[in-house]
Amino acid sequence: MEIRIDNFIKIYERSFIENWDLPALTNYVSRKTLTYGDMATVIARIHLFYESAGIRQGAKIAICGKDSPEWVLLYIATVTYGAVVVPILSEFNPVDITHIVNHSGAELLFVSSNIWEHMEPERLLKVKGVMGLEDRDILYEKRGEELSRSLHMLKRKFRKLYPSGYRSQDIRYADRDNSEVVEINYTSGTTGFSKGVMLTGENLAGNVCFGRDTQLHFRSSRALSFLPLAHAYGCAFDMLTPLAVGSHVTLLCKTPSPRILLKALSEVKPNLVICVPLILEKIYKNQILPMISKGAVRWTLAVPLLDSFIYSKIRKKLVDAFGGEFEEVIVGGAPLNHEVEEFLHKIKFPFTVGYGMTECGPLISYTPWREFIPGSSGRTLSIMESRILSEDPENIPGEICVRGTNVMKGYYKNPAATRQVMEDGWLKSGDMGTRSADGTLFLRGRSKTMILSASGQNIYPEEIEAKLNNMPFVAESLVVERDGKLVGLVYPDYDALDRFDVSVVDMESKLDDIRTELNKLVAPYERISKIILMPNEFEKTPKRSIKRFLYTAK
Repeated sequence: MEIRIDNFIKIYERSFIENWDLPALTNYVSRKTLTYGDMATVIARIHLFYESAGIRQGAKIAICGKDSPEWVLLYIATVTYGAVVVPILSEFNPVDITHIVNHSGAELLFVSSNIWEHMEPERLLKVKGVMGLEDRDILYEKRGEELSRSLHMLKRKFRKLYPSGYRSQDIRYADRDNSEVVEINYTSGTTGFSKGVMLTGENLAGNVCFGRDTQLHFRSSRALSFLPLAHAYGCAFDMLTPLAVGSHVTLLCKTPSPRILLKALSEVKPNLVICVPLILEKIYKNQILPMISKGAVRWTLAVPLLDSFIYSKIRKKLVDAFGGEFEEVIVGGAPLNHEVEEFLHKIKFPFTVGYGMTECGPLISYTPWREFIPGSSGRTLSIMESRILSEDPENIPGEICVRGTNVMKGYYKNPAATRQVMEDGWLKSGDMGTRSADGTLFLRGRSKTMILSASGQNIYPEEIEAKLNNMPFVAESLVVERDGKLVGLVYPDYDALDRFDVSVVDMESKLDDIRTELNKLVAPYERISKIILMPNEFEKTPKRSIKRFLYTAK
């Protein structure tokens, strides 16, 4: 399908005009709703403030805090003004937040008060001032700046400029070419080094126009946003795409525990569900697996025709749990556990798995659920190209490289890091996989985590970990190489231990049984020599990926 790429900023100019009276944003907690007209009016005030404060087009504006309507308004206001938005995950520590603000050269920082109280203003080198994310009050102002005065005069200026009130015909957003950078998104990879990904209007428009033209979202469709909007995946498909077409976005505004999330899904009834594998994996492990493991059900599943009846009942229950009115569930952000994927496919649950990375804002490949091939990560987008660095790309894994509309401009102020991943327009993903003739990608693991066995076999620890994580009483795991042998590091599932009255001492005695069962499921060269119980949860990045480098070096 051919995708028409429009000017990124003008997409929102047009959407706010055309969808003026439609509901745009709802805070799930407070139930307060803003229409597109309400949003446009607030955005106009923010634009006027930027102008009064001497913020120029191309200036950097940082936003740090939990997802909220205020977060969305500031993001859209910044890019439509022609400034560059720097979204910062609220899970970063204050030192990292300060470094990102300084490195990006941000002139303003909007931050939640609970984060600001742990920061040191004197360490912010370039900002004119700091403002509250929730109320846009001045928290800190550098000497000589007049932010307070600009804010004080704002209401009077706005009334003078729009004496009859702000209307749809007043909307006029910045004229900026799609080649200009509109966002700098700081990654926090498992290597422990943060880089600023420069995303242009073209990169983000590529994602948004793909979502629009394939009707992932459409006018008056419903979306429930629960993934971090400072992350490229949630940003593109829970915010940017819906707001480009006139969808109604409900922001969860709280931690998406399975209980809270399922309740919200049943109330909002979204037309599309964007989620990460962990959500489906938790539902499978905690709700479906215990059900199908019971004696009577297990026996029934072994009988032809009866198994279809049971599977259809489970499918209906799962579809209803997700609101019952969605076209599909798109899984992304990390590989989906193979056992979970196999089961969902068996019961004909409408899901698909996509692939992307922050450096592509994020989308690289996707296939609608009816065409989805289990084990794959979808087909390469028509606006992108992919290739595998392998002598036999269909059968022998190699590094996945991509180029096209969505590929970033580079890493901000880091030409050396850019050169490491970019070559002749091709972006080296760092992921290993194969590719079929039609561009469908099959991921195996990260190139940096691959272990070479003594017999010369390539071992992808992520594939072993996926099986280990399905074992009883295992919450999460890492497979590492120690003295030429594979070792499993396991953090126990304390909820399951408590539920079945199993002590940690008992868990230690079960480790050998777990290892034996795991080794039946893997290739001979992938067998684990021992499993070590970890006393503490693995250290994570703000994006909740395990900091693998901390454990592989030991």
